[in-house]
Amino acid sequence: MILKKVFNFYVEGFKEMTPRGKKLWAIILIKLFIMFAILKFFFFPNILKDNFKTDKERIQHIEKQLIITKDNNNGTLIK
Repeated sequence: MILKKVFNFYVEGFKEMTPRGKKLWAIILIKLFIMFAILKFFFFPNILKDNFKTDKERIQHIEKQLIITKDNNNGTLIK
């Protein structure tokens, strides 16, 4: 019931919005689409899928990265 009221609140707000406001929202939504949908493929490649063939290999790599860390003070490995 409350979800319907919130939805109607936003629908009425967008209906009464000026044409300039609607254009600004369109620009904002286009920018968000570009940032999250398109640029993701260029800046966030799926490294685990590219470098490892099976899920088991991926899990082992992540475990190794999480368990073996460098000590910032003297550069020794901590297990």
